[in-house]
Amino acid sequence: MMDNNAAYQALTSRDVRFDGVFYVGVTSTGIYCRPICPVKAPRQENCVFFDSAEAAEKASFRPCLRCRPELAPGNAPVDNAHRIAGLLVQRIDESEEDGESLFNIARQLGISARQLRRIVQQQLGVSPRELKRTRRLLLAKQLLTETQLPVTEIAFASGFTSLRRFNDAFNRQYRMSPSRLRKAATDEHQHVDAADTSTLQLSYRPPYDWQAMLAFLRLRAIKDVELITEDSYARTVRLGNCTGWVRVTHAPAKHALMVEFTHSLTPVLPALLRRLRNLFDLAARPDLIAAHLQQYPLLQQSVLSHPGLRVPGAYDGFEMAIRAILGQQITVKAATTLACRFADAFGAHIATPFTELSRLSPLATRITEASIDDIASLGIVSARARCILAMAQACASGELQLEAGNDPDKAIAQLVTLPGIGQWTANYIAMRALRWPDAFPKEDIAIRNNLGGVSAKQAEEMSQAWRPWRSYAVMHIWKNMSAK
Repeated sequence: MMDNNAAYQALTSRDVRFDGVFYVGVTSTGIYCRPICPVKAPRQENCVFFDSAEAAEKASFRPCLRCRPELAPGNAPVDNAHRIAGLLVQRIDESEEDGESLFNIARQLGISARQLRRIVQQQLGVSPRELKRTRRLLLAKQLLTETQLPVTEIAFASGFTSLRRFNDAFNRQYRMSPSRLRKAATDEHQHVDAADTSTLQLSYRPPYDWQAMLAFLRLRAIKDVELITEDSYARTVRLGNCTGWVRVTHAPAKHALMVEFTHSLTPVLPALLRRLRNLFDLAARPDLIAAHLQQYPLLQQSVLSHPGLRVPGAYDGFEMAIRAILGQQITVKAATTLACRFADAFGAHIATPFTELSRLSPLATRITEASIDDIASLGIVSARARCILAMAQACASGELQLEAGNDPDKAIAQLVTLPGIGQWTANYIAMRALRWPDAFPKEDIAIRNNLGGVSAKQAEEMSQAWRPWRSYAVMHIWKNMSAK
């Protein structure tokens, strides 16, 4: 349980990643809420924080009728409306069958599809089908406005099963045809789509330290899979049966990243964009994070010197987990060398216009077919080879899911049961792959050295003041180390 100051910071941010982590009792009303409650945040002196709904009720607080604490993750276990929408979109992105998508989400949450429909209706005032249609139409609107993709391709890329259904839904929702919107957009903007690619923008809240993001990723780039230049990030992509490549650049005047993608990835575009948002930490609130962290002398100068420093996420959770295992107790450079060998040995070939992008990242299913000796022959010690194989088996079976939004405590507990996975590796994976903003790999030697050569226990104690943004504090600590 975080302290009162950290919990209040999380409360005022309304960051959905803290939902279910704690509850707030308001002494002036006698009501307790989730940290994402839509009502105006109470004054801090009127707040009492609890680590469970049961503790709040034991202290005689009544549940809020707006945010409904009984629906917080870990209780129903169902999440708030934003996360339900995200889970729906996530499953819809990865499956063509509407019913199957809804069933999979419900099964993951431990409830029936009927219960899920009722919860979405109560929380959002729409059915899952209506929610899905709105999200798909918004993507279609963006594609019509920002690209010159044919309308038919846009219809299928947005998740519609036929052009007729797309046109009908678009006309009903926006009272105009897709072609009319395309004409209006073309009159206003001059599109410059290449023959085989299109470009979309992904917005963020400024500021954004783009160069710091590129520098972090560049040091860890996997040869032939990723290509990072002075102003861009590119990589090969495999999603389902679709393969291709993406290239991301910065458009500071628009407060956005520009994503160039091959048309071969159009059928999986929603999933691709979601992964890129996670990789580049586009949902962060740099204003709130900086205001909190700059209060502490150790972090203040870095926060002021590097506004908008983000926590690099992961395009693929399994890829990142393997990178974390390879990075145990060795330098970043040495770990990157091993990661490049690993990708060269187990990644499939792909043809792209770039000589530097020629290989796909290895799949967990492919690694399960390898032996410990196959992996160890790359210069990877046998203990880590066994760890990699165990990780691949857990991910391939679905037992372990390394996706943004999953319960970090549950995932960390699962990770440390694997041979060779300790707290450092588990927290590092939570920080990047799970997008957990309060992860703190206290065993990290660079962090401990920068804190004055303290022990892991002392580092953990010092970090309590930085909650709930310890992942961002870690980035500033590492930034300080690299600047020395």
